[in-house]
Amino acid sequence: MADLESQIRELWERRDELSPANADAAAIVREAVGLLDSGEARVAQLGPDGAPVVNDWLKQSILLLFRVSGLETTEVGPFEFADRIPLKSGYERAGVRVVPGASARWGSHLEPGVIMMPSYVNIGARVGSGTMVDTWATVGSCAQIGRNTHLSGGVGIGGVLEPPQAAPVFVGDECYIGSRCIVAEGARVGDGAVLGAGCILTATIPVIDAETGEEISRGVVPGWCVALSATRPRAYPGGEFGMPCVLVVKRLEEGSRHDKSNLNDILRAHGGTV
Repeated sequence: MADLESQIRELWERRDELSPANADAAAIVREAVGLLDSGEARVAQLGPDGAPVVNDWLKQSILLLFRVSGLETTEVGPFEFADRIPLKSGYERAGVRVVPGASARWGSHLEPGVIMMPSYVNIGARVGSGTMVDTWATVGSCAQIGRNTHLSGGVGIGGVLEPPQAAPVFVGDECYIGSRCIVAEGARVGDGAVLGAGCILTATIPVIDAETGEEISRGVVPGWCVALSATRPRAYPGGEFGMPCVLVVKRLEEGSRHDKSNLNDILRAHGGTV
């Protein structure tokens, strides 16, 4: 893999020269992206200190793939696509359930046991085993989704390809992301966390402890908690306005399973839903 990395970095330095006519370069790039597709490599992982570690050369390989691939028409039953990158295939062999209307791009990785309702997973993303990507949810490029997590209907997980060193979104294991939540700009959700419906979490959104009023972080929801969309006042020359934040309203026992009715009770007590 070290040899492949050095080849990708060399191609990246002369990327402006590349086109679909460069067959040798295309073979190298597709070998690298193939590692992402099979799950043998991943764009990013969390280090021992919990901070993202980005394998930027693999993101470079994805960006190079667009340069060395030409547009091709793909027909799937009554559907037609025109793209530079093919759709993923071999779901049954991989142990993945994909409902009609769902699609994933080649170069993403779905672990065994993933369920995709009509939804979309983009290139470079990784979805852990037992996770459900529910109806109209999207998993953006390079996002890293943990195991046994539920991305509810309409959830938008943001993607990032450029710059190559930029960290993607991380959602941990055993999470529940409520309907219509947006998690983007490299934000992180810890293991076991629950986000109530409609939460917006980006790298600059304050995450606040409801018990103390203290700001816990920017863009990082801690593990094993229940968090809701909220606002906090901010003064401007034109008046005082409510700016978005995420409010941690309940701490959960680590390792506990999420009981839907219990979660509903917690969220309703604070004016939220899933």
